[in-house]
Amino acid sequence: MPATTTPAELAALLDADADATILDTRPPESFDAWHLPGAANVPYKPNQPFPADALPDDLDTTDRVLTVCAKGTSSRFLAEELEAAGYRDVSVVAGGMRDWSAVYETVPVVARSDLEIVQVQRRAKGCLGYIVADPNTGMAAVVDATRHVERFRDVADSRGWEVVRVLDTHVHADHISGGRRLADALDIPYHLGANARERDVAYEYEEIERNDTVAVGDVSLKALATPGHTTDLTSYLVDGAAVLTGDALFVDSVGRTELEFGDADADRGARLQHGSLHRTLLALPDAVTVLPGHASVAADGTWTPTPPGQPVKAILGRLRDRLPLLSLSEDAFVDRLTASAPAKPPNYERVIAINRGREEAESETELTELELGPNNCAID
Repeated sequence: MPATTTPAELAALLDADADATILDTRPPESFDAWHLPGAANVPYKPNQPFPADALPDDLDTTDRVLTVCAKGTSSRFLAEELEAAGYRDVSVVAGGMRDWSAVYETVPVVARSDLEIVQVQRRAKGCLGYIVADPNTGMAAVVDATRHVERFRDVADSRGWEVVRVLDTHVHADHISGGRRLADALDIPYHLGANARERDVAYEYEEIERNDTVAVGDVSLKALATPGHTTDLTSYLVDGAAVLTGDALFVDSVGRTELEFGDADADRGARLQHGSLHRTLLALPDAVTVLPGHASVAADGTWTPTPPGQPVKAILGRLRDRLPLLSLSEDAFVDRLTASAPAKPPNYERVIAINRGREEAESETELTELELGPNNCAID
C-alpha cells in the first residue's frame, strides 16, 4: 500500500529541495496549464497498463517518488502500479492538486510596537491576503480574504487578535472572495470602496469613500481610489507605513486592465491605471511599503521574485526606480498594457459574477474547479 504525503508535507519537501521525483498523472493540457515545481507528466488513468515508457529515463526503483493528480485518485492507482513494478519509496499526494490549492503560508511583513501586518499567502495561486492589527488593543482587520476563511481566523486567534473589520480591495476575478462570509460569521462590518456600486454588486456592504479612514484600534486604514485593474479597486494606506495595493501595483509588475473593461475598452482602463499609479500610489512617500494582492506564479508553480514563505513586499521609492513600467509616458503605458495582456483566466467571468453576488456556486467542488491554477492578474 503506497504511503501518503499531505500537501503541507509536500510544501516542506519542495522548500527543502528534497531529492524526490514528482509524477503528475493528469492530461497534458491540465499539466501544461499548472503543475508542481519540477514535476514530470505521466498521463495515467485507473486500470490502464503500467506506463513504463512514459516514466523519466533516469528514474530508478530506489528513488523517492511522489504521485499527484487532480484529486488523489488516479495518482494512487499509479503509485500501486509503481510499487508492483519494484519501486520502493512511493507515496501519493493526498487530495491532489485540489488540496494543494488550499496550502497557505503566514509571513509577518510589518512588525512595530504599534502596528503588525501579517501576509497570508495562498501558495498554489499566489493570492496574498492580509491581517492588519493594533497589537496594543488586539483589534485587527482582514483584507482580501480568500474563501478558506478559517486560515485567517486561525492566524488571528493564534496571536490573540480580535477581527473587527473585513475589507476587499476590489471585486476579484481570479479567486472566490471569503470576505463577506468571514464578516457574516463574525457579525462585523464588511467594506468595499465606494466605486463598487459601479460593479452592480448585489449584496450589502459598508462603503468607504475616497480618502476616508476606518479604525482598527489605534491603527487607521485610509481608502485610496486606484481604478484601472477594475473600476472599484481601492488601495488602503495603513498608518502611513504600508499600502495594500490589491491588483493595482505588484512588486514586479502592474495589474492588467481588460478583465473588467474588455478588449474594446482596454485603452480606458489602462489610462485609469496610469493615473492611479502616478497621481495616487507613486505620490506617497518613498519609504512606504508596498504590499500587493498577488505574487507572480508561473505555470510550473515557481514564484517570482521571492519564494513562497518569504515576504512579498517592496519599498515604494525603490520600486519606482526599478520597475520600467512606472517610467513610461501615459501613451506608452497604454500601448504596453493593451498589447501584452496574458491569456484570460478560463473561469474569470463566472468568478466575477459570484464575487458580485449575482450568481452562486453549485457546490464546493465547483468552487475548487473555478479556482484551479495560478493567478493571471499582472501584465507580463
